[in-house]
Amino acid sequence: MSLARRRLSPEASRDMAIEAARALLLEHGPQALTLKAVAARIGRTHANVLHHFGSAEGLQRALMAHLADDIVGTIGAAVARAHASDHDPREVVELTFDAFDRGGAGALASWMILSGNRDALNPILEAIQRLVDQLIAAHHFDSAKLHEETLMLVLMALGDSLLGAPMANALGLERGMARAIATRLLAAARDELEKAGA
Repeated sequence: MSLARRRLSPEASRDMAIEAARALLLEHGPQALTLKAVAARIGRTHANVLHHFGSAEGLQRALMAHLADDIVGTIGAAVARAHASDHDPREVVELTFDAFDRGGAGALASWMILSGNRDALNPILEAIQRLVDQLIAAHHFDSAKLHEETLMLVLMALGDSLLGAPMANALGLERGMARAIATRLLAAARDELEKAGA
């Protein structure tokens, strides 16, 4: 065992495992998220990774919490910009869709649901709820409308991450069509709010 491995704090070791899990998720999909695979990736023992997470489900939950923090931080700033100015809502759509697709959150969430680990979704659901509450408080957004927009956007992004490419192909549409539709819907909702406020 190297000195560097022995000196790693528990927090640093846990963070390193989560980053390794994220890399495995993006490279090989959620089925690759095993304690053994993460341990091998970071040069630790299975027992060490087990100690930090308790189980593969615990690892998935920790990874989902990590992804949730990234997602809501990035999207929150974009939502605030989009609602506070003439900013194109396309940025919010792109960031949300990318988080679920390229960021791996869609595949991981689906894997958790299908494997019966629904509780592991709580970190992302709670993070989205906190974000919505913060946006309503900070910008005085219409609560009902923002809840509806968030539901629409998250469900579209999740669905697109799983079936977007084959569905668009089957219908003879461009791959980015779901993103374009989501952008139009957000823009229409913003226009409606502006008209109501005028």
